[in-house]
Amino acid sequence: MFKSIIDVSSRDTDALGHVNNTSLPLWFETARNPVYKIFNPGMDLNPKNWNLIMVHTEFDYIDQIFFGIEVEIRTYIEKVGTTSFTVYQEAWQMDKLRGTGRAILVEFDFNRQETIEISDNIKEELKKHLYKK
Repeated sequence: MFKSIIDVSSRDTDALGHVNNTSLPLWFETARNPVYKIFNPGMDLNPKNWNLIMVHTEFDYIDQIFFGIEVEIRTYIEKVGTTSFTVYQEAWQMDKLRGTGRAILVEFDFNRQETIEISDNIKEELKKHLYKK
């Protein structure tokens, strides 16, 4: 598992005084950076070098998240396939689960515009972070 701490900003809130529903997907995206580094250690976003594409995301909002209190994002690998893998994430605030999300990513060759098989080395690295219920 990877852990990231989010310092909740006033920009993350809405008129109701809690974190807006659009913030969780952004936090999860940021917290996936360690996973991206497994594929792209230099984090070079040049399409000639980048090799991941997202094909699906989903989010569940379990409880309100509040301004001024840090949020811990826990990032796991849920499933590893031939060309794709699923990232499972949780948002925790004050020791309470506040939201979850999943993202399916595919290893992709932008030059050829096609999926490619995930190497055994990368699969092994991903499996070090498998989600255990």
